[in-house]
Amino acid sequence: MSTPTPTPNDAGAPSRAPLATAPRPESPGRGSGPRAKDPAELKRQERRDGWSRRLPLLPALVFTIVVTQLPFVLTIWYSMRSWNLLRPDGDIFVGLQNFVDIFSDSTFRGAALNSILITLGCVGASLVIGTLFAVLLDRDFKGRGIVRTLLITPFLIMPVASSMLWGVSMLNPSYGLLNWVIGLFGAGPIDFTSQHPLFSVIMALVWQWTPFMMLLVLAGLQAQPKDVLEAASIDGAGWGKTFLFVTLPQLRRYIELAVLLGSIYVVNTFDQIYLMTAGGPGTASANLPFYIYQRAFLGFDIGQAAAMGVVVVIATIVIATFALRLIFRSFEEKD
Repeated sequence: MSTPTPTPNDAGAPSRAPLATAPRPESPGRGSGPRAKDPAELKRQERRDGWSRRLPLLPALVFTIVVTQLPFVLTIWYSMRSWNLLRPDGDIFVGLQNFVDIFSDSTFRGAALNSILITLGCVGASLVIGTLFAVLLDRDFKGRGIVRTLLITPFLIMPVASSMLWGVSMLNPSYGLLNWVIGLFGAGPIDFTSQHPLFSVIMALVWQWTPFMMLLVLAGLQAQPKDVLEAASIDGAGWGKTFLFVTLPQLRRYIELAVLLGSIYVVNTFDQIYLMTAGGPGTASANLPFYIYQRAFLGFDIGQAAAMGVVVVIATIVIATFALRLIFRSFEEKD
């Protein structure tokens, strides 16, 4: 029997594995992996992407600037001129003199105080009443949808119509509904718009803005988690303690938003004052928007009216910015 001829490996010589070769570095532009981009190229790409996103918004931005900022710049220019329409030849540049004159004007200070009183009275009273209505509407009862619609209705009425309703149907000293109710108790008629002009305006504004406050607070009540209320009930907390220590802190955002929006809108009140009291008696119920109207369209003093407008806009921006910071801070604390 023939035996196979042994090969070198079969003869006991050590076998050698093939040597592993180190991978050669791939040159740029070769291989299957993505090539790293240059940081400068990435920045240029980001800028191009940013412009592609912003470009469709450019017409809206231009429109906003033309409609809002250009008139304000023109108002600032008018505020630095002594321009009365009855004296066209007296249009001269006076710098900041108009601002000095309006701050030394006692009527302007009285109108500013009336604006503060009307805003605080309306926002405070409507917020309290709106919160009470919201708590009632947060419960289940028969006919809740109809009641909610009826309570919202005053906010849907135009300010001119609501002013005529209160000035003629409610507060008239001869045939007003409020005087009729007072007469049932033996009291004589009261001319509210003449004897209590600010109170009359605040009543009409509270009637109009209470539904707005109610809707915001009701949204907060319906957004609160029910498990927290159930836990408070299990721990033995009554309705009052649950509302003060559980519900009210959760309503903080909604209340702050209601106060902010209500103050911005109410401080610009004009219709109720113009139609109910005409700023009278004298200027007892005139606020800043109505006094600006008087100086511009009755006194024809464009320079001082423009200066008052600039002051009102700046004060509103400062107050709104401060209030927005408080709201954003509450959101950050909540998160």
